[in-house]
Amino acid sequence: MRKNDATLQLSKEAMRTYGYKVVDAVIDHFDTQYKKLPVAYATRDEMDDLFKEDIPEKPMDADAVLEFVLKEVMTKSTIVSHPKTYSFVPGPSNYIGAMADTLATGFNIFSGGWAASPAAAELEIITMNWLLKIFGFPVVKGGGIFTSGGSMANLTALVTARRIKCGDDFSKGVIYISDQTHSSNIKAIRVLGFKKEQIRVIPTNLEFKFSLNKLKNAIAKDRLKGLKPFCLIATAGTTNTGTVDPLSELSAICKSEDLWFHIDGAYGGAAILSKNGKSLLRGIEKADSLTVDPHKWFYQPYEIGCLLVRNTKHLTGTFTEKPEYLKDVEGNRSEINFYDHGIQLTRRFRALKFYMSIKTFGLQEFRKAITYNIELAEAAEALLRKSPNWEVISPATLAVINFRYNPIDSDLSEKELDKLNQYISGKVVDSQKALLVTTLLHDQVVLRMCLINPRTTLTDIRETLNLCDEFAEEYKRS
Repeated sequence: MRKNDATLQLSKEAMRTYGYKVVDAVIDHFDTQYKKLPVAYATRDEMDDLFKEDIPEKPMDADAVLEFVLKEVMTKSTIVSHPKTYSFVPGPSNYIGAMADTLATGFNIFSGGWAASPAAAELEIITMNWLLKIFGFPVVKGGGIFTSGGSMANLTALVTARRIKCGDDFSKGVIYISDQTHSSNIKAIRVLGFKKEQIRVIPTNLEFKFSLNKLKNAIAKDRLKGLKPFCLIATAGTTNTGTVDPLSELSAICKSEDLWFHIDGAYGGAAILSKNGKSLLRGIEKADSLTVDPHKWFYQPYEIGCLLVRNTKHLTGTFTEKPEYLKDVEGNRSEINFYDHGIQLTRRFRALKFYMSIKTFGLQEFRKAITYNIELAEAAEALLRKSPNWEVISPATLAVINFRYNPIDSDLSEKELDKLNQYISGKVVDSQKALLVTTLLHDQVVLRMCLINPRTTLTDIRETLNLCDEFAEEYKRS
């Protein structure tokens, strides 16, 4: 047999030089991103013209490939950590987390089972226990798992709820959600095979919160029909408005009706670290399962979501499989195999960035940053209310605020105001100076800001609103 020279390796010196270039590029990005335009867009034809090629058979110079990627790929993505990225849920990230991901990937750590990496498993246990304490879950019985994001965490929770409450027959099972529930939950429900008629979408009240009376009525009617209500999904920080459902009251309903109580706190859960957020999130500790997304308001790089449960046996009882090829690595009861807690067998070492970030900055810094974000949104609301051109549609709640251009001397109809605000959003995005898009509240087109970036300032917001005013004047002149 001939000697293999296809080792897919570089020399030690080449790796060091290459690595320094990558790290320098990341540092430069963190240092200068606020000077760049946050919005990137291109057509499919433009991207095909730039990137489309047959798979290369021959090697290229590694530095040339890197330079091409830095020049053409990294510059053509919206900067979600930019101070003027306000839309959706921005990803502020942090440098320690990014470097931790580099370590986890560089060492190629398999974080599925204890036998493969006891240190990785232990750090996931430790950080999971931190989160259990933060959210008031029982540390001894409770548990959880890091996932790719909130979508997978919600899916994992609903698989568990279905098994615990319905067993193998869920043909009569009914799930209750509000009209502000995140789309990932609806997708998860469909993935699990539930039919449309097994989903109850409960209208929210004027504050966009779960309507308790309508929920009780729906549950009562379903029981009279011989159906099996088994799960309720509440939201701690809705995407549209940052609203928190009445968690304590919903918990009491779930307890009396024997429903699994899942809280989707992917967006707002981290706000529990602030005084204001902790008050709004009262009752979150009563959930059977809770989704939190560290890559949102815990400032971690993508991807890291998290599912917490009150009873870790509910996860292991749902996901544990014992194929013959894993028999030799089962370990003892104290050695947790996280592939028994969720869907994935092969898992990257997500816990490392959360662990290193918290250790480096301390929880106090995260608490300060989250408090700043909440206060920044409140300051933005005050700014809007002082202007004759703007009206607040949904007040600042957990760093989310909704508003629209509607001058006090305006005689525009509702449809014309909708067009005007849509125009403002489109022009702002086209300018690439800020990412500010619309949503729909009370059948009105409104502008929405999500202010969870600790590097966003009130000056950034003023500049963006001034830009909006300019485009509004432009629209009125046209």
